[in-house]
Amino acid sequence: MPEPLKNLYNKELLSSLCNELVCLYDEFDSESFINHVFDDEWSDKELKERMRHISEALRKYLPQDYSEAVEILMNASSKFRGFEYMFFPEFAGLYGLDEYEVSMPALEHFTKYSSSEFAVRPFIQKYNAKMMEQMEFWAESDNHHVRRLASEGCRPRLPWAMALSGFKEDPAPVLSVLEKLKNDESEYVRRSVANNLNDISKDNPQTVIGIARKWSGDNAQTDRIVKHACRTLLKQGESEIMALFGFAKPEHISLTNFAVQKSVDMGDDVSFSFTLKSRRQMLGKLRMEYAIDFMRKNGKLSRKLFKLSESENTAKEKSITKSHSFRKISARQYHVGCHGIAVIVNGHELAHKNFQLNEKS
Repeated sequence: MPEPLKNLYNKELLSSLCNELVCLYDEFDSESFINHVFDDEWSDKELKERMRHISEALRKYLPQDYSEAVEILMNASSKFRGFEYMFFPEFAGLYGLDEYEVSMPALEHFTKYSSSEFAVRPFIQKYNAKMMEQMEFWAESDNHHVRRLASEGCRPRLPWAMALSGFKEDPAPVLSVLEKLKNDESEYVRRSVANNLNDISKDNPQTVIGIARKWSGDNAQTDRIVKHACRTLLKQGESEIMALFGFAKPEHISLTNFAVQKSVDMGDDVSFSFTLKSRRQMLGKLRMEYAIDFMRKNGKLSRKLFKLSESENTAKEKSITKSHSFRKISARQYHVGCHGIAVIVNGHELAHKNFQLNEKS
């Protein structure tokens, strides 16, 4: 099992940080700083809590003048690269909100070495119009990390971050930034554009449908953006998006021989199989998915979709055999009881059967 990300924050990492800070600020008390970070509550803190806790500790042991402290951190941050060093921009997000002119260059600098995507969001909340002008300015940076920040920082539903409710209601200011970045030379930036649009699709599907129609066919890169941006709409079987990508209503297809294992123990796999047959010369372009209706603790069912395949099928018939694991994972808790499996083709459910999940015997 992979090491939890929160364990990246160990004494070796903090000692390296301290060595750099002492060179920049000779009053920095490394020993007290490390003892403060690894306090009695440290082991109970999760990833973002640890990130914030380190930023709070830096506030205590660096100069109390924000401008002076952030300059020290800017000089130090260029020696460290990676997600785990997001406590640098977190410092600006926590303590620089009232120091806009000082914080903007700091956030731009920090994002080149980790990412300021979380830290910019309080600024967007407080200085909305001003910050979106800043995002458009960053969208024209010669540094791809800064250009990505222009998109990633204003995602309405950025994971692990505060939601930007104003953009969930009206994403127009965000779209102006994304237009600038849709043909960016960096795949890293373009993928952020797609993820931002996918966020927008959850609250404003028609907006993203319109953009998908507008951008589709421009070039191969924007086509990939559109496809990734529409992944939630595709999972939902949204008819206009299905048609845009060539997934016709499967009226010519029949599903036969649908077999589902009737009972499975916790920790094992449930298997199922089926055959698709076309009444035409071929099956055609198919997006095949299956859904598991998971039994929840409250006795209600919760559906989760899983992709099987997406391809052009010249055959008239196709048989599928698949299994789904009920081994324990941190992202999902399983409960005994009656579950369901559905087969979905081009957004349409063609078959459904139940099975029983049991305690391990």
